Amino acid sequence: MGGMTRKTVKRVAGVRKPEVRLPPLAVYEGPGLDPDGDYDGLEFTDLDLAGQDGAGARFLDCAVRGCALDETRLRSARFVDSVLEGVRGVGTDLAGAQLRDVEFGVARLGGTQLHGAVLERVWVRGGKIDYLNLRTAELRDVLFEGCVLSEPDFGGATLERVEFRDCVVTGADFGRAKLKDVDLRTAQRLDIVRGVDALAGAVISTGQLLDLASVFAAQLGVRVED
Repeated sequence: MGGMTRKTVKRVAGVRKPEVRLPPLAVYEGPGLDPDGDYDGLEFTDLDLAGQDGAGARFLDCAVRGCALDETRLRSARFVDSVLEGVRGVGTDLAGAQLRDVEFGVARLGGTQLHGAVLERVWVRGGKIDYLNLRTAELRDVLFEGCVLSEPDFGGATLERVEFRDCVVTGADFGRAKLKDVDLRTAQRLDIVRGVDALAGAVISTGQLLDLASVFAAQLGVRVED
């Protein structure tokens, strides 16, 4: 082996998943959400929260199951050690929200606003989310698993230890995003329409590289002809 150097393979740091262990919960029986409300150890089940204003509210050790969140205002809300299961809605406003140790299960959302939000140890599994706005958001230890993300916008966002496992990702925008230890290899489908130049810090598979070849060529100004 004289004169030969060993190639060092840099591994992708794995995502640290949340471990949410909810205590016994009390059923929420209030009239609705309140701005800056304080909700601790409560279960919201099959409620119509559409159009309500919970901006700045704090949810600790809570479960939100099967609730309608159409145009629900949760701007700058905080979710800690909580579960959101089967929630649905269009235009849910979570801009500037903080989510830490949160599990999203089988959500059906459209046009959700999470720009400027902070997501730390968040697990999004199953479901379908259309037009997810995560511009300038901070994502650390976030796992998207088995879900469909249609036209997600990560423009200007910071992603660290983020994985898209068994996901279908179409029309993604990574323009001006900053990526570190982002694993895209196991996505079932990966379609990026903008921001391939920001993929430094991500890892993709050989097959994905071939699929994205035309996008890379366009970004470099290379014309491909037969």
